[in-house]
Amino acid sequence: MKNQKGIVFLVFLISLFLLSCKKDGLKDSDQIIYEKVDSLLSVMSTEEKVGQMLNLGFPALLQGDFYSMRDTLIFDTSKVNLLLVKYGAGCIQNLGNFPLTPQEWRYYIGYIQDIVQEKTRLKIPVIYGIDAVHGANYTAGSVMFPHQINLAATFEPEWAYEVAEVTAYEVKASTTFWNYSPVLDVARHPLWGRMYETFGEDTYVVQEMGRAMIAGMQGNNPSAQNKILACGKHFLGYGASYSGKDRSPVILPEAIIRQIHLPPFQKAIDEGLLSIMLAAGTLNGVPSHADHWLITQLLKEELSFKGVVLGDWGEIDNLYAVHKVASDEREAVKISVLAGIDMCMEPYDESFAVHLIDLVNDGEVPESRVNDAVRRILYLKYKSGVFEDPMLKDYDYPDFASEESHVLSLQVARESITLLKNEKETLPISEDLKVLVTGVSSNSLNYLNGGWSRTWSGEDTSYNDTEKLTILKAIQKEIGLSKVFFSQGTDNTEEVDIEEAVNKATHADVIIACIGEKPAAEKPSDIEELDLPDAQISLIKELAKTGKPIVLVMVQGRPRIIREIEPLVDAVLMTYLPGNEGGRAITDVLYGNFNPCGKLPYTYPRFSGSLWTYDHTLSDERDIHFKLNGFTPQYEFGFGLSYTKFEYSEPKISADTLQVHKDLTVEVQISNTGSKAGREVVLLFISDEVASISPSVKQLRKFKKIELPAGHTQTVSFTIDIHDLMFVNGDNEWVAEPGYYTVSVGDKEIRFYLDKD
Repeated sequence: MKNQKGIVFLVFLISLFLLSCKKDGLKDSDQIIYEKVDSLLSVMSTEEKVGQMLNLGFPALLQGDFYSMRDTLIFDTSKVNLLLVKYGAGCIQNLGNFPLTPQEWRYYIGYIQDIVQEKTRLKIPVIYGIDAVHGANYTAGSVMFPHQINLAATFEPEWAYEVAEVTAYEVKASTTFWNYSPVLDVARHPLWGRMYETFGEDTYVVQEMGRAMIAGMQGNNPSAQNKILACGKHFLGYGASYSGKDRSPVILPEAIIRQIHLPPFQKAIDEGLLSIMLAAGTLNGVPSHADHWLITQLLKEELSFKGVVLGDWGEIDNLYAVHKVASDEREAVKISVLAGIDMCMEPYDESFAVHLIDLVNDGEVPESRVNDAVRRILYLKYKSGVFEDPMLKDYDYPDFASEESHVLSLQVARESITLLKNEKETLPISEDLKVLVTGVSSNSLNYLNGGWSRTWSGEDTSYNDTEKLTILKAIQKEIGLSKVFFSQGTDNTEEVDIEEAVNKATHADVIIACIGEKPAAEKPSDIEELDLPDAQISLIKELAKTGKPIVLVMVQGRPRIIREIEPLVDAVLMTYLPGNEGGRAITDVLYGNFNPCGKLPYTYPRFSGSLWTYDHTLSDERDIHFKLNGFTPQYEFGFGLSYTKFEYSEPKISADTLQVHKDLTVEVQISNTGSKAGREVVLLFISDEVASISPSVKQLRKFKKIELPAGHTQTVSFTIDIHDLMFVNGDNEWVAEPGYYTVSVGDKEIRFYLDKD
């Protein structure tokens, strides 16, 4: 007994010693890094510090105009010496006008790092950043995965983890240490063109998918050979502009900010996220890049974020050019830095550095604010490993674009595809039947990949991976050329010859009509209405007159209104933006090689003017006669059919009352009553029956994906506690109020009572 006590006491002493060695609760490795950071910071001049805060676009270093087209990329030595040597830019980002191979990336980034090592006093390596948002999409030959909205539709965080893991590997193979991903915006307005970059409209799904993606991309050691730094974006509320336009004003009560938009970032910070990019636009009238409350008080102080706050593309300039909260660029720099921005994405030139040096020298920006920013930046660089091996000379990447990674992309695309309608068991299609394949997205890799694909907009066909299959090519490979009729009518995939399509339909047994929207990124993704273009609606209406069964395949990053044409078709597949393997994945679902199991990660509206999210309040459901049946979307959040049938038992709960410090277990049996094996996403919602502010009709609190053979039953268990009942009240505080709550799983419900005494 004495020996045991002695061992316990020794462990206690060792623990005290280790704690005393830590700095502000940091891990030992972080303490060592901060000692290096502080040592370096102590010998830096003001000019060298400010340089680290400058984030430049790669074309700023090249010959020619920033946006000029180039067949080759040639460094401009005068620009290089000005921006890298004189002003010491700490970060370079993104690409020219075409994707580079890993070897080309190694050459160009190597040149930059060599200049820094040879010509700067302190030789602080540049960190290169990239927008690799669905795979290493700016590296030629890389695996281009489905977009984040597809990952959300799988409702399986493991897929997000694995996709991020491969993305990190292939970005690192391109000698890049920092990825501006994942998008943690909660997409609350379907008109917003960047919805496809998100995990959808639900904050819990965004939290869980974002957490998994950061773990896969960054892990515990972002300096590892197969890991990179992640960057969560866009802080804050970017997916909720009231107009639905990109970079447009956001108006949100603080309670909604805290309950819906903040939790994914808090979860990401808890996961170890080291950098966050600000939103473009304004939040409640204040530009995000000038918002001291948002950046310093909320993010850095309240959320205890220790990483780098990065501005978005040219947004500091927009403080005076667009938002009019600054009289000129110098004042814009002052406002943004004092608000708390650590690194400025000034893509074009050295002007940010020029102004900030002047502001520090004049005493308008305290050097302590600059020191704080640079300390964060240097910490980020040390964590990335760029100080130790900026060119990754000790590593090679034999698994770049491996077959295994392409198979992963195919699997995720399959898992995400969502079956929304299937009358008369039109799907799967028999391989004996002849089909007409038509529509704007039927023979286009660009439509399948969307924006951020080899080029920013994703529209350029010059850099497509031609060995990959479009929907048409994949169907031809599946059933043979002789059974496939195709009608496009022009080389321009934006147009279809409707008369030709109708004529060819007379020779087919089934029509596969592939609609969608052309690739776009950021502001060019703005549209004026959610309705499909008239030409696409007319195509479906005319094809319906043939009397042939129609399968509607939707290739689009957001929901587009199909109210008029949905009754005319027999089956509907939502494919989102499934990436380079999308043609194969869609074909596998069409022909029954894969049983669809995706679920909608957003509410699919029926009308352009009726845009609810699933977690609306009951007052949103009042119709013109004041009945509570006004919530009539085309399809609800979480909806998705299968080629088999699942039935839910009545849920069971471990107790009728939940105590504050105890958990409840909810169990439900899921039975596959159909004839095929299938996968089912089990969603658990909780409704607060009475609250101090009008509660949502329901909120998703748990989800789990299961696989069931035909005729089998599985019990699914969920654990809920008081945190699953909390909401932000009128005083902007997280609370859980005593009272009755309803749990719903599938089409079944059960009640319990929260007792806080």
